Amino acid sequence: MSLTLLFIIVTVLVSYFAFQNENLMTKLLHLPQREYRNGELYRLLTSGFIHADWAHLLINMFVFYQFGTTVAHNFGDIFGEEIGTVLFAALYLLGIVFANLPTFYKHKNNSYYGGLGASGGVAAVTFSYIAFNPFATLLIYGIIPIPAVIAGVLYLAYSSYAAKKANDNIGHEAHLYGALFGLIFTFLIDPTIFYAFWSQITNTAANRI
Repeated sequence: MSLTLLFIIVTVLVSYFAFQNENLMTKLLHLPQREYRNGELYRLLTSGFIHADWAHLLINMFVFYQFGTTVAHNFGDIFGEEIGTVLFAALYLLGIVFANLPTFYKHKNNSYYGGLGASGGVAAVTFSYIAFNPFATLLIYGIIPIPAVIAGVLYLAYSSYAAKKANDNIGHEAHLYGALFGLIFTFLIDPTIFYAFWSQITNTAANRI
């Protein structure tokens, strides 16, 4: 069984049981005040395994499966299966944690703030995919074809704007910082990935001038 599928199964099961048990949901939530005051830092990670509802869960897991399978395979090709598996797990799990850090610091004294969902980890994996395949075609809303790197830029711009506006219940900051973590992590573990990425960008730009 692939690690991507294993993470999906675990997330679906934990989310399902949390849907049925409010105490479990509360125990796993990202609650910055309790993390800060009570040292419950585990919540930075466990909140990535619970979701608000089935739609939230299914969208995250669908996107994760779509991109995670390819990224895990890429890591395995570069580093070997064992190390690649460890690095892929680190990308996803640390992506969840890193994506929660901005709201941890921002809301550490706010007893009303809570966050949940795998979006930060999913964004990290998605942007790792973009690092490997900047000109792969993605379908926006399943219809509109667009190069992955352009979709990534639009995603970052919108997430930054929406995070500042903050007038909904979506974790735009987690999306933004998870995505940035995915890029940085991928480029740091093997700088040749960055060189290949940048070469594709510059060569494509030069050919269109």
